[in-house]
Amino acid sequence: MDAVPGDDERLRRWRLVLGADGAGSTGHALTGRDEAVDGALSALYGGGRKPEGRGGAERSGGLGASAPAVVRWLGDIRTYFPASVVQVMQRDAMDRLGLSSLLLEPEMLEAVEPDVHLVGTLLSLSRAMPETTKETARAVVRKVVEDLERRLATRTRATLTGALDRSVRAGRPRHRDIDWDRTVRANLRNYVPLPGREGAGTVIPERLVGYGRTDRSVKKDVILCVDQSGSMAASVVHAAVFGAVLASMRTLATRLVVFDTVVADLTDQLDDPVDVLFGTRLGGGTDINRALAYCQSRISRPADTVVVLISDLREGGIRDEMAERAAAMTASGVRFVTLLALSDEGAPSYDREHAAALAAIGAPAFACTPDLFPEVMAAAVEGRPLPVPDTAR
Repeated sequence: MDAVPGDDERLRRWRLVLGADGAGSTGHALTGRDEAVDGALSALYGGGRKPEGRGGAERSGGLGASAPAVVRWLGDIRTYFPASVVQVMQRDAMDRLGLSSLLLEPEMLEAVEPDVHLVGTLLSLSRAMPETTKETARAVVRKVVEDLERRLATRTRATLTGALDRSVRAGRPRHRDIDWDRTVRANLRNYVPLPGREGAGTVIPERLVGYGRTDRSVKKDVILCVDQSGSMAASVVHAAVFGAVLASMRTLATRLVVFDTVVADLTDQLDDPVDVLFGTRLGGGTDINRALAYCQSRISRPADTVVVLISDLREGGIRDEMAERAAAMTASGVRFVTLLALSDEGAPSYDREHAAALAAIGAPAFACTPDLFPEVMAAAVEGRPLPVPDTAR
């Protein structure tokens, strides 16, 4: 049968997808750049099979444990693939070939494409990292943090500033603080026609609506309580960035608490999220109840406090007390928000029983992307319903 237009391109793509095993079935030979791309893919995904891992039966690659070979391979994939694909391949290399330990070598760190997942891996290795590598690792982490700050900081500050201003509008404002436009609209039902003047009338302002006085006093207290177990790595990175952004707002008093089976208050490091991240210790168990007990002890203005628990809710401590403590905070006037993840990933794995218990006290548990986080915080500050995604349960 004669080939139709486009057949060569389809065969080429199938050959790249199938690897060397597909050479016979496709009958397509690779040359030039395609051959180099195939070599980079085969080094990671080609060859024999390894024991089952995260994705089931996996094929071993040809990178071995040689740092120079890995560095060359990292350079190749950055040449042939876009950054988003490079990041996926790097993560696969860590998982499939056990290359995490090679990140302890400076030349490896200089060759990788920085992203949130790489930062999580570096943080998990930080205590085993030699001094010669730590500065390079900090530079990689700082690049990711600065990229996140550029993307998220301006919108977060603008959204929260508006929410804070709206949340303190006065019910009985002084004359100079009256918002006349909102006052008129709020009292339109009190319109009274003026006698003898057809078409004329006045609005009787039974309720004055005012602007909150523009001062620099603290209006809300925010406590970010972040699970630093290994599965929460991306959430820890984003929480550190958001914590630093919130701490830079004078009208918010922001506290950052991280926990596994112990609790660490990193509030005094919030001026530099990189210091925050290197103050965490990813991995270990989880004691949410102990962390919430600490947060509860730091609340002095319940009605003006927002507590954000970022955790997959897989409690290793006293399960019933965790839910009871959250309920007690909510009953005292605290706005309690539960985020199962703070990342761009899909639906996380989490403890559904605990999520249901928190939802029952008015704290629905849901995953949140970094782009949605400012809106979630604005709703919490204003006391209105949270913008829970449709996929939340």
